Amino acid sequence: MDRMVMIITVTAIMITATTIMRAMTIITRTIMVTAGMTMIITTVIPMLMTINERDQDGVESGAEESAALFRLMTWLSPSFPVGSFSYSSGIEWAVEAGDIKDRATLQGWLAAMLLEGAGFCDGLFLCHAWRAAEAGDGGTLGAIAELAAAFTPSRERHLETTAQGRAFVEIARSAWNCEALDLLSAHVTGPITYPVAVGVLAAGHRISLSSTLHAFLHATTSNWISAGVRLIPLGQTDSQHVLAALESAIAATAEKSLQGSLDDLGSATFRADLASMRHETQYTRLFRS
Repeated sequence: MDRMVMIITVTAIMITATTIMRAMTIITRTIMVTAGMTMIITTVIPMLMTINERDQDGVESGAEESAALFRLMTWLSPSFPVGSFSYSSGIEWAVEAGDIKDRATLQGWLAAMLLEGAGFCDGLFLCHAWRAAEAGDGGTLGAIAELAAAFTPSRERHLETTAQGRAFVEIARSAWNCEALDLLSAHVTGPITYPVAVGVLAAGHRISLSSTLHAFLHATTSNWISAGVRLIPLGQTDSQHVLAALESAIAATAEKSLQGSLDDLGSATFRADLASMRHETQYTRLFRS
């Protein structure tokens, strides 16, 4: 032979970490050496590889992450039949009284409810119910459920949270039953509030606390905005502006709830509490609270 051809193949694997998936790229370099000429051919082959690794809240990534997202979207969807659309948490009276009259006043009212009122309190109850259910601590779960049912400022607010909680548990038992719901029924004989029910079911299906809490607060805020849109009224574009503006308040409420203890329970939204009380005797009403 006049010329000698030598082919050398070098393969390298590069792994880049992401939250849910791990992107794997295989790089193949083929070096062809001939008399008087060297040619390098590089081939890049992208691949996706699922790493079965648990996050800090106890949920595995990959398939389980997808299942968790599916369930949260289902349970906290406006179409999930717990009747959330029929409650306004006192917003109806606030609109009639003139406290809420446009996009800006609705946004301010809801930001206060999130950070200093029902949003934070419900978030805190959800967190502690999730942790008690995840630990299988029925005694603590029973105490949390009892406190949550008592921690409502008005008759209508109590109806709102316990009626939704009861409906949520009944539907969950029919379609999404788990051991955590058995623990709940074994240690709670009184009314079950909505955030406690959501927290217990999420823990029973091993869905992360952080994801559950953020989804719950988002759904709650969206329902409040929906009530405001119908009552003020507002356009759909305005409703999205309000929801976008409240993103930081929702995140701050979630962080506050995750870090808080039951000793931190308390509400400073006196006007909102009065609104839920006065709604009981409001002459014309579209909502149940």
